[in-house]
Amino acid sequence: MSVVDRFRMSGPEVAVFVSGVSSMGLEILAGRVIAPQFGSSIYTWGSIIAVFLAALSLGYHVGGQRAATRATNGRLVWLLLGTAAYVALLIFFGDQLLLSTAVFPLPSRFASLPAVIIMFGPPTYLLGFISPYTAQLSEKEGIGEASGHVYALGTIGSIVGAFGTTFFLIPTLSVTYIYLVLGGVAVLTALYLAWPDSGVSALPAIGVALLLLTATTTGALGYTARGEVVYETQTAYQELEVIDVGDTRTLYLDGQRHSAMDKSDPTRHVFEYTRYFHLPYLFASDPDDIDRVLFIGGGGFSGPKRFAAEYNATVDVAEIDPEVVRVAREYFRADEYDITVHTQGGRQFLQETDNTYDLVVLDAYRRDKVPFQLTTKEFMDLVTDRLSPNGMAVANVISAPSGPASQFYRAEYKTMNASFGRVYAFPTGGAGVVQNIELVATKGQKRVTKEQLRERNQQREIGIDLAAAIGGYTTDVRTDDVPVLRDDRAPVDRLLDAMVGQRYVIEEARPGNETTPTPEGALHFAG
Repeated sequence: MSVVDRFRMSGPEVAVFVSGVSSMGLEILAGRVIAPQFGSSIYTWGSIIAVFLAALSLGYHVGGQRAATRATNGRLVWLLLGTAAYVALLIFFGDQLLLSTAVFPLPSRFASLPAVIIMFGPPTYLLGFISPYTAQLSEKEGIGEASGHVYALGTIGSIVGAFGTTFFLIPTLSVTYIYLVLGGVAVLTALYLAWPDSGVSALPAIGVALLLLTATTTGALGYTARGEVVYETQTAYQELEVIDVGDTRTLYLDGQRHSAMDKSDPTRHVFEYTRYFHLPYLFASDPDDIDRVLFIGGGGFSGPKRFAAEYNATVDVAEIDPEVVRVAREYFRADEYDITVHTQGGRQFLQETDNTYDLVVLDAYRRDKVPFQLTTKEFMDLVTDRLSPNGMAVANVISAPSGPASQFYRAEYKTMNASFGRVYAFPTGGAGVVQNIELVATKGQKRVTKEQLRERNQQREIGIDLAAAIGGYTTDVRTDDVPVLRDDRAPVDRLLDAMVGQRYVIEEARPGNETTPTPEGALHFAG
């Protein structure tokens, strides 16, 4: 036997390899598909992993029972085509299925289960049949050798699917085109199986291929109910979309609004909470003392652009996702401002830099995707170490100000209080709803009162009127029932749990009470 013959795979062996690629590819992709509606918490990922394992196990079991009488190349063709056809249906109706499953009255931590089961259970179940069918058709001698060979091929396929989807497909293609690739591979494998078998027609495979192409074309028309899609991609970290509605351009990350820009006035604060980033200029004894500012988390660069345009301060941004930085430059005009960007995680940057800052703005939290390493006391201690003696920090926390959904906000308040001298809270929306809550922390112990802030707001020319923001001033935050978050115990997912399924309200700012200087300078990159 030649070396080529030794490593040549039969049709069924190719099928089991591809089933591994497809099942793991769909599993990795499921996290991106489910996240915009249900978040990407540990509960979401636990549900995805459990459903895929359950569907595969059921397919193995039923397929094993039927393999002795039904295992043929033709049946493998139909299993692959059935998987590809279901993927085409996900391209057509995936968004509607995702939204329809959100109404099930389940505890928040189980809310994503119906969506995962309905969207990914059936194709994974079909793929589960392929391994026992291939073992039955194997030319290997003995059950042990045949089954071991088949499951080795399937596992290698899963490794290829995991690496290929994670490191190539998701950073390169949109969800629709990743579906097309995974479905197309199944169709090509079905054609490979059908080609030498005169008893198996290739027409069904051609029909499914046309269905996939039609679904892909229909699903890429460039418009959603949210507006005109200017740009969309899957980055290494998240789904990213740029969507225009009238003069407002919005950056969506994993389906959630993250930043917005008035295209005719690029430094105007469209979202109310970004106005609160200016509060430290009222807390400072002298606003001119804020010379160096760091933003952790870039998004559409709403805050950094305004600070660079408004103040005589050096502005740095630490943003972990290079695609977000590129999009900020190309679609949100960040390249017109004197901003230095470090493309790395905020904690890593602070650990490695020798810079000292007068203000650190922490804008890397999302409603359901909070990097716990940026929430802990150890991180807050690191922030204080990188601040000047009179330095301050602002944390943009998404939570409710009261009730069960307030646990993360109150835990973060308690954690910052353990590292800073004083912490002040400023809710941006109505009572009881999930919203942006801005925490302002100072190194000094001296308390700044609401009255002092109001007086300074009237006297100081900081380019923005913060009277409405000051009205939400509070230092009376209950923290006896929440933990200080630490590196070895930061139950962020549990604290966020009560917010799942609740409406997140982002207040939009009204034009006015702002000055908008003409931007100068350029965007610099480091790291």
